[in-house]
Amino acid sequence: TIQDLANRMAERAVDIIKLLMKQGQMHTINDVIDADMAQLIAEEMGHKVKRVSESDVVEGLAGESDEADMLHQRPPVVTIMGHVDHGKTSLLDAVRKTNVVAGEAGGITQHIGAYQVNTPIGLITFIDTPGHEAFTAMRARGAKATDIVVLVVAADDGVMPQTVEAINHARAAEVPIIVAINKIDKPSSDPNRVRRELLQHEIVVEAMGGETLDVEVSAIKGTNLDRLLETILLQAEVLDLKANPDRAAGGLVVEAKLDKGRGPVATVLVQRGTLRLGDIFVAGSAWGRVRALVNDKGEQIKEAVPSVPVEVLGLNSAPEAGDQFDVVADEARAREVTDYRERKRRETRGAASARSSLEQMMTQMKEGNVKEFPILVKADVQGSAEAIVQALEKIGNAEIRSRVIHYGVGGINESDIGLAQASNAAVLGFNVRASGQARDAAERAGIEIRYYNIIYDLVDDIKAAMSGKLAPELRETFLGNARILEIFNITKVGKVAGCQVTEGSVQRGAKVRLIRDNVVIHEGTLSTLKRFKDEVREVQVGQECGMAFENYQDMRQGDVIECFRVEKVQRKLE
Repeated sequence: TIQDLANRMAERAVDIIKLLMKQGQMHTINDVIDADMAQLIAEEMGHKVKRVSESDVVEGLAGESDEADMLHQRPPVVTIMGHVDHGKTSLLDAVRKTNVVAGEAGGITQHIGAYQVNTPIGLITFIDTPGHEAFTAMRARGAKATDIVVLVVAADDGVMPQTVEAINHARAAEVPIIVAINKIDKPSSDPNRVRRELLQHEIVVEAMGGETLDVEVSAIKGTNLDRLLETILLQAEVLDLKANPDRAAGGLVVEAKLDKGRGPVATVLVQRGTLRLGDIFVAGSAWGRVRALVNDKGEQIKEAVPSVPVEVLGLNSAPEAGDQFDVVADEARAREVTDYRERKRRETRGAASARSSLEQMMTQMKEGNVKEFPILVKADVQGSAEAIVQALEKIGNAEIRSRVIHYGVGGINESDIGLAQASNAAVLGFNVRASGQARDAAERAGIEIRYYNIIYDLVDDIKAAMSGKLAPELRETFLGNARILEIFNITKVGKVAGCQVTEGSVQRGAKVRLIRDNVVIHEGTLSTLKRFKDEVREVQVGQECGMAFENYQDMRQGDVIECFRVEKVQRKLE
């Protein structure tokens, strides 16, 4: 507006209006003017103008690159990857000398945890990625933040699908791999088999003339853990990892959640600078002032230097895992950046939803009637919510598919129930609960809320529920054939066929086909089955009988009657 422009130039709005009147334009101070007009006015009033685009708001957030003499050594950030049940969390647990594994539901790490371990020879920061196939997105995100990947392979199991997946993530992120051959205490362990299998995926360990470091370990017995830590620090020395601690902090959001008592909480990994209490920072489209810093041991600290993972309190909303975070000069700058990002995100989402709704219409027109199973997901952390959505999107076939209408972080509230009611959706809570009002609303609307703490169980339940919506398969069982020998006209009954059963048996109430010259001319139900003058349930091969069809009379001598039963079999989603 004209008033905004006057404020920016520290001029009176009245003077701008006078200038415009001289040019024959009548305006008030609240009128909106375009960028060209604003530039003309500013230059006319003796100000220098620099035109910038909207995206320039986020430029320079990361600051200038550091001079070499400002850089100091920093601890390596290590991501532990590998197949489910190969002992990743047990290995990290053994390194941390604490027991967190037993408490994990189903023995799977539910969301990325970041820990710093103080070894006698130096500090190492570990990021623990979950091991289930559904967590691909989280594992890919873990690889982005990391310097070294420790690939855990069980010596008794060898290279498995998720091992290959982890190798591909590490390659995509261009991160060096250290192979930890775990479970060497087991009698069936064969470390050399692991080394040979890794060759197929172009990972050549030192023992076979390659450059990849490998260590044989046992997480349970604690064997060679010191060697593994030494190997990590040796690799870190080669990488020469450095950062400047004396600058505004920046890094990566590893995980984010809504904590009922503490509000939005982000676990961040500081990658440059030092994060201090009172710093104003932006993370994705969220911003805040650092109210508290909590380390991986649950202790409150005053500052976090590079490679230190900390929980940050004081955000206005939960950012998304994988977002960059940066400390900014003041609140105005923080608001400017987050407003721009939020606007861009809304635009992208709007364009995507418009495109997808059009695509959905087109595909539904092509496919005809595809059943949808609407689902609403709420989880404790962003990473878990995304992993669940990815797992659910894979369920379905040409007849039915799951559709996640909404997913988010935090407890289940009344608006979630309202949305579920409007869409007739199932409500799933992962490590979260519904508020009292939401429970009452769900009861009134007749909506079931299901709670889970293991992703496998959630996916299996949805598969079972969707299988129930599939049209049952009609399975036909052949019973027997009979040939018509003669046709009788019986008063009040109509035509009755005198037959001989030539194959199998014929049963009353079963389905029948009338076949003439190998062509089916009628399909219906057997209404009468008589042997001599008695009604019977079944007639066996070689015996003669009388038959009549429901609502059909056109039978001829020599026709074949095929008798069969139809069963409905409930189908299952694979």
